[in-house]
Amino acid sequence: MKITISQINPIIGDLTGNAQKILAAAQIAAVNQVNLLLTPELSLCGYPPRDLLLNPGFVEAMNITLQQLASDLPADLTVLVGTVEKNSTAHINGGKPLYNSVALLQKGKIKQIFHKKLLPTYDVFDEHRYFEPGLQPNYFVLEQVKIGVTICEDLWNDEEFFGKRSYSINPIIELCQLDVNLIVNLSASPYTSGKQHFREAMLKHTAMRFEKPIIYVNQVGGNDDLIFDGRSFAFNKTGELSCRACGFDTDLLQLEFNQEKQDLNINSHFNSIAPNYESEDEEIWHALVLGVRDYVRKCRFSQVILGLSGGIDSSIVAAIATAALGKENVLGVLMPSPYSSDSSIKDADDLAANLGIKTRLLPIGELMKSYDNTFAELFVNTEFGLAEENIQSRIRGNLLMGISNKFGYLLLSTGNKSEMAVGYCTLYGDMNGGLAVIADVPKTRIYSLCHWLNRNQEIIPQNVLTKAPSAELKPGQVDQDSLPAYEILDDILQRLINDYQSAAQIIAAGYDQELVNRVIKMVARAEFKRRQAPPGIKITDRAFGTGWRMPIASNWLAIINANN
Repeated sequence: MKITISQINPIIGDLTGNAQKILAAAQIAAVNQVNLLLTPELSLCGYPPRDLLLNPGFVEAMNITLQQLASDLPADLTVLVGTVEKNSTAHINGGKPLYNSVALLQKGKIKQIFHKKLLPTYDVFDEHRYFEPGLQPNYFVLEQVKIGVTICEDLWNDEEFFGKRSYSINPIIELCQLDVNLIVNLSASPYTSGKQHFREAMLKHTAMRFEKPIIYVNQVGGNDDLIFDGRSFAFNKTGELSCRACGFDTDLLQLEFNQEKQDLNINSHFNSIAPNYESEDEEIWHALVLGVRDYVRKCRFSQVILGLSGGIDSSIVAAIATAALGKENVLGVLMPSPYSSDSSIKDADDLAANLGIKTRLLPIGELMKSYDNTFAELFVNTEFGLAEENIQSRIRGNLLMGISNKFGYLLLSTGNKSEMAVGYCTLYGDMNGGLAVIADVPKTRIYSLCHWLNRNQEIIPQNVLTKAPSAELKPGQVDQDSLPAYEILDDILQRLINDYQSAAQIIAAGYDQELVNRVIKMVARAEFKRRQAPPGIKITDRAFGTGWRMPIASNWLAIINANN
């Protein structure tokens, strides 16, 4: 039996466009005499559709599109399509109005519907808001092969692998009790750094534990702050890798199920195994590039703008944008103040030359004087300080937004995760923008990415990598005037934000108590800023985005200190 994985990049809500992508894959599969085509979770509407699901008209349109797709598909091909189905008993028995479902399309009809059993409600997931869990066994028979159907989270509850159960049932055990021959999983699993290794280890364990071949199909593409990396794969029942799709791009992958051996073939001429990335930096780079490309494209922009300071953050964002959109679609704006060093202006110019992007020079010195004159009476007898420094950032933000509005460019903001964590960013200034490209990338990782990018030729100017980071808002200023060294700060933030360590645990790791408490206070006080930030591309398992739900008015320090 021939099976094809269709690793598509859907646009959320584009029912017709997504159906066409599935149909195009089906037509190729039919030419290759494939028996079964697999598509990702909610492939018809894209994942996550969020509150679009609360619109009855959207749900009805999805059903109509599904029926039309069934009639358009090649007659001899069976297709699994991710969709939603109404819960017909919700008004009688209670429960959520919808199921997260997979439709079995065959010979022009919707032959069966399978419902997701395990509904995640953690991090970026909120499926209990919309869906009722399925209760019936999910399987069908094709070419005398009994195929069990699971949907994303249904695979993530193996108590042997995790050492615990997060849900009361394990759908894989249920399918094995029904003696299925093959398990397929339709997923929309968001990317985080290193997650693919975890996925493959988990499914290899499951395949070997239950002696069942497993095919895992993942969505690809950027949807708002989430990146889906694809990298669909399959294991045979002895835990051998049968195939792996490419990362961060669409793919169409064919494999064979040997009915005599009741297993997936290994080393078939059909099988393709895309290599894993050589480094974490390379993987993160591809994620960020895809995130920018899809955000710009799916929001119907074509060109972007950003401020070029000559610093490392704006340099890496410009490089990412250029890789994502092409040099002709990126505009860098240099906005030097009287405090900007000549070397910073040269670094920005050198970067632009290396990337081949257009630049504009808009000095802000005269605008700063205008603000000084306007505030002269009100600020009399006060010292130059944070207010005056931040005005420079807000002037730059206004200029960038003016250009964005005039020409229809999307403004990219350039703040990194370390800055976003401790509030080292200016509201209505350098936080302006439609997408925060590196908001989930710590400062130390920014340096690592730049060194990786320069591995074959200089793209990020060497001086950018060696000079002390500075906002240049006053003479001689450097970031470490008000922040600890980034190696120290990022480790404290990792322990606090990602590892949920208490203040006492962080101090026990060797950090000064006063410093730890100061960092915690900065993180807590910056929550109101983060709430007003543009969406940021998620690359870690704890990002300041959809999955970050912290109160603004709270006493973090007391909470963290209490957790000893």
